[in-house]
Amino acid sequence: MRIGILGTGTLAAALGEGWARAGHDVAIGGRSQGKAEKLAERLGHGVHSVAPREAVIGRDAVLLAVSWDGVEDMLGLAGAAEGLLAGTPLIDPTNAVAHGVGELLTEHGESMARRIAGLAPGAHVVKAFHLFPAGQWTSVPGCDRAVVTVAMCGDDPAALRVVGELARDVGGTPAILGALDRVRQLEEVAGFVIGLVFAGFDPNSAVPRVSSSPVRD
Repeated sequence: MRIGILGTGTLAAALGEGWARAGHDVAIGGRSQGKAEKLAERLGHGVHSVAPREAVIGRDAVLLAVSWDGVEDMLGLAGAAEGLLAGTPLIDPTNAVAHGVGELLTEHGESMARRIAGLAPGAHVVKAFHLFPAGQWTSVPGCDRAVVTVAMCGDDPAALRVVGELARDVGGTPAILGALDRVRQLEEVAGFVIGLVFAGFDPNSAVPRVSSSPVRD
């Protein structure tokens, strides 16, 4: 696939490396062209740096790998309001949470994924890759790394399939939990996990182990 990445931080680097290693064509677009060039050079595997607008045109998927408060600025640079992302799977891994607390910072009932959809008319937004630190994706799949479940929500079945393939390429198992109407629940889970971590608890110890078979009363 031809994948565009908006951002130059740790998640952009981790997923960019994994997808390039899997054979995808990866383009990095950042607010700083210099940082984008340095990241592309460091990742190798044919990864190249481009302007944000170029990172979204003609792509099979785009990853919005910026902090939640930088979303509007980055989408503006990418020409999202002009419809340049229309029809494109737009992956949202953002967590709009208070640092060290995990409390959601979006308005009551609002989700970041819905806000992003409003800023990028026509884009097929998929919430994914927001529950794990970037380091989860930096090792080669199958090499001393447990398979993890990549929970995701989105309205477009084709976009969900694309993001599911990209999750598998970095060692994840995609789990579609519903449309964007359910996405705030996923974002609240991230806040819950982050809150536990900063309070000094292992989130795994707070999630009950139950059968993967459907539960019936």
